[in-house]
Amino acid sequence: MKILESGSRRTSTAPDTYFTGTVFQDPIHDAPDPARAKALSVTFTPGSRTNWHTHPLGQTLYVTAGIGRVQVLGDVVREIRVGDVIWFAPGEKHWHGAAPEHQMSHIAIQEHQDGTHVEWLEPVSEADYRVEP
Repeated sequence: MKILESGSRRTSTAPDTYFTGTVFQDPIHDAPDPARAKALSVTFTPGSRTNWHTHPLGQTLYVTAGIGRVQVLGDVVREIRVGDVIWFAPGEKHWHGAAPEHQMSHIAIQEHQDGTHVEWLEPVSEADYRVEP
């Protein structure tokens, strides 16, 4: 057993190479091999979002605060709220972030395959982000 005490992991600012706007990440857990799970608490300030990306084994989001947006390539922009659970299938190109006038926090859970848990792609354009859900 391993206990990670509250406050023992530092908040970091997400890199602007993969995110638009100000995004904070708080690590929850990064399981050692042979386990593959990784979990983060992520807080998006209003208007901030991820780039388009995929996950080799999929991703689950659990919204813990605020109002956000998600989109899968080729589908409509959807609004997400506290308590919503979102599942992205393996390889599904998507993005997620805060609504324009609200912050949003979620817990992101994904597994790695061969050491990779995400493939980052191009930024989401402002025009695509601003489409109303």
